Amino acid sequence: MKPNIIGIDKLLQKQSAVSKSKELQQKQIDGVSIKFIRPVCHEDGTLAEIARIDWTEIVNPIVHVHVTTTQAGRIRAWGLHQNSTDRLFVVKGLVSIVVYDGRMDSPTYGLLNEFKVSERNPALLVIPPNLYHGWKNIGTDEAFIINMPTSMYNYEKPDALDLPYDSDDAIATVPHRW
Repeated sequence: MKPNIIGIDKLLQKQSAVSKSKELQQKQIDGVSIKFIRPVCHEDGTLAEIARIDWTEIVNPIVHVHVTTTQAGRIRAWGLHQNSTDRLFVVKGLVSIVVYDGRMDSPTYGLLNEFKVSERNPALLVIPPNLYHGWKNIGTDEAFIINMPTSMYNYEKPDALDLPYDSDDAIATVPHRW
């Protein structure tokens, strides 16, 4: 018998983001991978590996590394690279990173993944070419995100296409609202 509470019929059952074995419940977009990192405590603080050549997520050599920051509450979306793979690692802050598969020939076409990562929940997120992706800083401080793309930045012709998240085209293309 349902309790006699106003609005009880409007409530939604909470869904866990992880299984009992701590695996993510959401189906992964084809080609996207995430490796959660376990920081190791020591007498002076902590150490967290960002990337190792022997990790399965690091298929191509690291040829370029940069850090980008995002102010609290700000959104950076939607971006897409036609040739380069992004390898993102949040160093500081709490960030919601969203990836959308708009590849019409993909087995996961139409699928959307959302990952919440931070210095307390560190992870290396690998986003292959031709996927819409972006993030929102959902924390209270500036967020710092390291990217180790598979190709160096080309100043004359960047491999970066942008679709402003608040444009009518983005609303019609990517099924996610910040």
